Amino acid sequence: MLRLTFFVVVGAFITCSFAAPVSQHPFGPHGGPRGKPFTRKHKDPYDGKIDTVADGVQPLPFRNGDGASVLGPRNKDRERQNPDLIRPPSTDHGDMKNMRWSFADSHVRIEEGGWTRQTTIRELPTSVELAGVNMRLDEGVIRELHWHKEAEWAYVLEGNVRITALDPEGGSFVDDLEKGDLWYFPSGYPHSLQGLSPNGTEFLLIFDDGNFSEESTFLLTDWLAHTPKSVIGENFRLAPEVFNALPASEKYIFRGSVPGSIADEIPKEGYKKSTLQFTHKMLAQEPLNATGGTVRITDSTNFPLSKTVAAAHLTIAPNALREMHWHPNADEWSFFIRGRARVTIFGSSGTARTFDYGPGDVGIVPRNMGHFIENLSDEDEVEVLEIFRADKFQDFSLFEWLGETPQRLVREHLFKGREEEGRKFAAAIEGAGEDPIRGKSLQRLHKVKAF
Repeated sequence: MLRLTFFVVVGAFITCSFAAPVSQHPFGPHGGPRGKPFTRKHKDPYDGKIDTVADGVQPLPFRNGDGASVLGPRNKDRERQNPDLIRPPSTDHGDMKNMRWSFADSHVRIEEGGWTRQTTIRELPTSVELAGVNMRLDEGVIRELHWHKEAEWAYVLEGNVRITALDPEGGSFVDDLEKGDLWYFPSGYPHSLQGLSPNGTEFLLIFDDGNFSEESTFLLTDWLAHTPKSVIGENFRLAPEVFNALPASEKYIFRGSVPGSIADEIPKEGYKKSTLQFTHKMLAQEPLNATGGTVRITDSTNFPLSKTVAAAHLTIAPNALREMHWHPNADEWSFFIRGRARVTIFGSSGTARTFDYGPGDVGIVPRNMGHFIENLSDEDEVEVLEIFRADKFQDFSLFEWLGETPQRLVREHLFKGREEEGRKFAAAIEGAGEDPIRGKSLQRLHKVKAF
């Protein structure tokens, strides 16, 4: 499980299972890859990764002498983005549902000075627990005052944005956010967003129900457009004709004036500051430094208001691996920001399937299903958000589980009658420490004091 600990690297190198791109290594004495990738003669008994995008390789359904070429119509760009669908690892098996969607395939709603697109259960049927919206606002552009049935969690991808919110006690909250910051609005809390950057702002919104639709929000202008003006006049103690100036329909996203400072913007009379903290600086957190990357976790333990969404921000170094693990308390909803990765999901009963992800892609891993995230690149990092409908982040590490289980029991499960292999494995997991992102060349790790 991920706990806030860190490691120093000492000692000798140990055996590691990471494979470099297949096209760069000849067949070796231990059974490495041989031959040109995606041909009938290519042999790779260990199902090593291939970065088809960086290497300019076109995947074909050949694997260890089996398969055949494709004769019919092809989308070669899509095939290069998803090589493990074209040529799955030999370990894939069964009829697991689709766990991948790209925002590039989502419908874009274009508005005045901005746009929005979403990934919900309608686009990705396995996205049951959470839904995502990608939104862009130019400078001064407003996502109008509104509220939702669902709670809203957000991560700023680029630029700066101003948020406003009201709590049930009548307390008001206004804050300016930048790249790497979060906000959270509980269900029903009214709020607004406005772009501040000259080059605009873009963010990822997460809602705690996969059935969410951006078309179903409660909008200020929509409500007033569908309320008799006599009632509006009575509510605000003004003549009904004053409200002839109201918009005839919802505004949703629209151009506004660039705001001044928060101090200049807040009301001078009757203003009551909220006691709730609706924002959090995720990227400003001190990371957990693993041998192959960094981890930052934000949940209700360090962002108390966020009761229904927990998240981890990961950077995975070239050739590194987000270790084999599972999550016991929620489905994982991943959003890939940079890089290219492959994920194999183990669904029990002999079922497993591998998916490939790139920037703007969404991945689902149902709770308790084992999986990893492997960086496909020799040069580029993977940056990804793991997001959960939960108040706390939880996971179980396969490495840690086996390292902290009586070793006789482990050996009899995995290496009975194979003493040499069992000895090597026992040495590798001795003193099992937390290393959630594993570098290509693993070294013996010794846990030191927690921070």
